[in-house]
Amino acid sequence: MKLGMSSYSLVRAINSGEMSILDVIGWTADQGGDHIELVPMGYTLTDNPDLLEAILQKTKEKGIEISNYAIGADFLPASQEEFEQEIVRVKKEVDIAHALGVKLMRHDVSFKPPHEASTQQFEQDLPRLVEACQQIADYAAQYDIVTSIENHGFYVQASDRIQRLVNAVDRANFKTTLDTGNFLCVDEDPVAAVKKNISIASMVHIKDFYHRRGSTFNPGEGWFQTTSGNYLRGAISGHGDIDIKEVIKVIKQSGYDGYISIEFEGLEECKQGSRIGLDNVRRIWEEV
Repeated sequence: MKLGMSSYSLVRAINSGEMSILDVIGWTADQGGDHIELVPMGYTLTDNPDLLEAILQKTKEKGIEISNYAIGADFLPASQEEFEQEIVRVKKEVDIAHALGVKLMRHDVSFKPPHEASTQQFEQDLPRLVEACQQIADYAAQYDIVTSIENHGFYVQASDRIQRLVNAVDRANFKTTLDTGNFLCVDEDPVAAVKKNISIASMVHIKDFYHRRGSTFNPGEGWFQTTSGNYLRGAISGHGDIDIKEVIKVIKQSGYDGYISIEFEGLEECKQGSRIGLDNVRRIWEEV
C-alpha cells in the first residue's frame, strides 16, 4: 500500500494563495506521503506546460510519486456536438496524464441533483455514459493508462450504479476510484459499499464524514444533505462517524495494495486536517 494525499485536500490553501501545487507536493512528501494525487483545482495543466514540467521536477526532487490525475467531466450535455467536444477535451486530459507519467486517471461522467437522479434516468443515460467511457478508455490504452469513474456526487454514486457502468463499459483498463466516504451521499453504508466495490478499484480515497439524521435538525453552515435528507459534514479521517477502522480492514483484507489518498474536506484548517488524517490512516492500516 502506498499512502499519500489528494491535492484537493489542500485546495483552500491553494485558492487563498497560501500554497502552490508545488508547495503541496513538497508538504505531502514532508509528512511522509508516498504519493500525490493531482486534482487540477486552483491550477490548470492543459494550458500550462511550464507548471507541468515544474511538477515533474518537484516530485523527482522530493522523491514522491504522482499516483493519479483526477478531472471533472460531463458526458450528458444538451447536444451531440457538445458531447463530441467533451470527448475531445477529456482525451486531451489523457495526454496530460501521460505527460505526467501516471498510469491512473479518474474522470467524472455527469452530475445531477438528487431530484433528477432516479434509477430510471440512470438507465436512460447509461448507453451514452458507456459510449463515452469506452472511447476514453480505448484512447488511454495506448499509454497503458487505467481510467476510472469515482462514486461522486448524487448520480453515479451508489455501488450498484458504479458496478453497472464498469461492467457495461467492459474494458480491462476501466475501473473505479473508490471513495470510502462518498457512499453516504446516497445513504449507502460505507463498509458494505466498500466490500462490494473494492475488487474493481484502481485507486482508493479515504474520506470521513460526520453524519446526522435529517429527522433531528439542520446543523447549519458546513453541512449538506444526502439524497434522503440526512446531514453530512466533512471530517478528519478517523474523527467522523464512518467506521474507518473497519473500512480499512476490508480494503487490506481484500488484498488491495495500490495507492490510497487522503481526501479532507472538513472545516478545520486544511493542512492540520490532512496531516492528522494521514497519520490516522497510516496507524490504523498497521493495526488491522
